Amino acid sequence: MKKVYYAWDDILEHARMLLKRLEDHHYDALLAVTRGGMVPGALLAEALGIRNVLTAAVMLYDDTERAHEEPHFLQFPVDALILDKKVLIVDDVWDSGRTAVAVRERVRAAGGIPEVAVLHFKPKNNAFPGDGPDHYAIETEDWIVYPWDPESWIH
Repeated sequence: MKKVYYAWDDILEHARMLLKRLEDHHYDALLAVTRGGMVPGALLAEALGIRNVLTAAVMLYDDTERAHEEPHFLQFPVDALILDKKVLIVDDVWDSGRTAVAVRERVRAAGGIPEVAVLHFKPKNNAFPGDGPDHYAIETEDWIVYPWDPESWIH
């Protein structure tokens, strides 16, 4: 698998591409999945004029980078904040899709109407055949290192 280091300008271009796919949609709230979805979530919230910005802290990997069976929710908005609301769930990447699907189902269970948007979609890694993000900018199979990843800026 090829490792690709994206710069901030790349991310802004990918966010613009995603924004074009979202411009004709209306959302009552944006739910950024921490940590990877925080930067694209902030960019999209500003561009779409969404002021109701929420976060879902989800842990799929432990400190040793071993995957858990199911994503663990460390924090999630109370149901009243998303009940009957059209919620744009934003993350950086749909890899296996386990995190996005868990968040989407949790929004549905709370009475929200979810749509998932990611910068990058990896269909070959997708654990949910026939399912995927509602909106994405780029389809890839590369290992992505984002500019907010410490690997790209600490060393």
